[in-house]
Amino acid sequence: MPVLVPIRRALWAWVLASLTLAAHAAPRKVIVDQDAFGPGGSDMQSLLMALQAPDVEVLGITVVSGDGWRDEEIQHTLRLLEEAKRTDVKVYPGEVYPLVNTQKRTLAWEKLYGRLVFKGAWTETWPANEGRNSPYHADPFLVPPLAEGAPAIHAENESAVAFMIRMVHKYPGEVTILALGPLSDVAMAARLDPQFASLVKELVFMGGSFNPKAADNAFSAEYVNAPRLEFNMHWDAEAASIVLHEPWRRITQVPVDPTTATLFKPEYIKQVGQGSAPFDAYLGKWGQVFPMWDELAVAVWLDPTLATRSATLMEDVDVSFTAGYGNTLSWAPDVAPDMGEDKVNVVLEVNVPKFERLALDLLSRPKAATP
Repeated sequence: MPVLVPIRRALWAWVLASLTLAAHAAPRKVIVDQDAFGPGGSDMQSLLMALQAPDVEVLGITVVSGDGWRDEEIQHTLRLLEEAKRTDVKVYPGEVYPLVNTQKRTLAWEKLYGRLVFKGAWTETWPANEGRNSPYHADPFLVPPLAEGAPAIHAENESAVAFMIRMVHKYPGEVTILALGPLSDVAMAARLDPQFASLVKELVFMGGSFNPKAADNAFSAEYVNAPRLEFNMHWDAEAASIVLHEPWRRITQVPVDPTTATLFKPEYIKQVGQGSAPFDAYLGKWGQVFPMWDELAVAVWLDPTLATRSATLMEDVDVSFTAGYGNTLSWAPDVAPDMGEDKVNVVLEVNVPKFERLALDLLSRPKAATP
């Protein structure tokens, strides 16, 4: 019996040491690549969740065209950072255009294969009863007056792609890329630096679609008759195909499928609007009743236990100028074409109540301390 006492003491000392190390562990490094359309909505709220998360260091926000044009999105992002009192986080301009796709090409596709419900920056008219806080314009470099007011701060001169490459070389194996919009920036980084993908700790992206259950909102018309169609992949299908053939250490995908069970309800807008975070009045004013597309991708990265059903698939995106352009292509690992596809951890279902609690907590709490 006396022999056990020192063993127990040693074990307890090891446990305490482990807890101490965990408490002082380095924050998780992340770059958030976002088509940051605003004010309010899923794009903005996902950024705030990453900024508010404990033990997370947002190295920078890179902005790519998609839901809106890059330059306008940058201004929305800068204004958000002012509202959040996080002007320490810098913003980097990403790609303005898809690698191949264009507005005229999309219009030609629609004449052949049917009208798209949502085309991002090319959407002339939004679905009925769906809010839009910024007007349509075809000029990618026009920044109309912002509904939430113009920011006083400015974006960095360094490009998003150069910033991403620089960070993964500075912190090899430590940086996660949270890609929440089209994959144009990520594809360009991979092509300019052949080591890029292998230096990233993990790629987490929101996009793609498999067999989603139709949600009760106008945007469900995008996939109800075309279940493999999803905007982020369709906007820049060639970029998505490139990214899915890179040698990543780990890829996690949050497609449309699990997001259809989520909705940022009016009562949630009211709840966060009365919160104690510095940006909560902003959310209360500009919040939108949308599925929580990008918030879910951030949440799954923060807490992987949110996923209740996942699958490991090999993937590509259709780049043929056919009815399937931009569609998600997938195979079980043992029957994939073996043309360089990588294994993707696909999140198909999540614990929605647990996710909502996490999101609302992050969007309502006082400002997180800067790591």
